[in-house]
Amino acid sequence: MEIMKIGLLGVAGVMIALQFKAGRPEYSLYLGAAICLIIFSFSLEGLHALLMRIGALEKYLSSSGGYLGFLFKAVGITYVCEFCASICKDAGYGAVAGQIEIFGKLSVLLMGLPILTAVIENINAIAG
Repeated sequence: MEIMKIGLLGVAGVMIALQFKAGRPEYSLYLGAAICLIIFSFSLEGLHALLMRIGALEKYLSSSGGYLGFLFKAVGITYVCEFCASICKDAGYGAVAGQIEIFGKLSVLLMGLPILTAVIENINAIAG
């Protein structure tokens, strides 16, 4: 039922923002950003519930619990970059949005290199 609330909030926010777009476009942008932040706060509540369940799973993954931390950081980076890029696109700054997306992708790639190194070391240890 939460998805219905979020969907209606988003549609209503966009409809109101469209009313301001012709006369006061800055208000339209501010309203869009505010709606995004409200929806993002609902997402954080869901993320908290997910983290609690993952915490229970970590008991079974004691040796590889560090990998879950990397996974959540990567997901966090992608959410923040997508959020910021969307705001920039709405403001008409597509080039800035593209650069934010590229930076996010490179950040996730760089963050994953230690995991790749650890996997290769484990393969070499087993094979050698």
